[in-house]
Amino acid sequence: MPSRESDREDLLREATALVERAELKIVGHAEPIVIGFRKDGSASFFFGADPVYQFNSAGELRRAYIGGLLYKAERGHLVALRRERTATEVSLVRSELTAYETTAFLMTLGGRLTHLHKALAGESYTLLGQVPADGDRIHRILKWLAALPPIVEIAKAPNAH
Repeated sequence: MPSRESDREDLLREATALVERAELKIVGHAEPIVIGFRKDGSASFFFGADPVYQFNSAGELRRAYIGGLLYKAERGHLVALRRERTATEVSLVRSELTAYETTAFLMTLGGRLTHLHKALAGESYTLLGQVPADGDRIHRILKWLAALPPIVEIAKAPNAH
């Protein structure tokens, strides 16, 4: 995941799996946001280097990266994976989120997406770049956000399809 300013700049240029993408700045958010879509319509939202949310083509949350943790969807539940390093190996420690943790997670996600949607709808943003350069990525993002249910659903699996 991007961790330096130059990494974020590269994301717009090099995230080629996201065939449509835009980088923008919104009021109330310090870092640029990159939003992209794969060929199948699945979306990714990079709120700076952290947090990152990835959805499948049905608009269900499939993965997230927040505070050094990877969250992934498993059978409609969220699982957190934390890296533990020793002198000889790196392992991933898995823990399933409780119902309370999942609700809090989804409310935070919903708040971020709502803030983004309002900023875009109210034209309180600056478009920093988009790929491809022609077209209207903002309209595509607004349409995608408007189609989301009030509470984002969790995918059955972490893969994009």
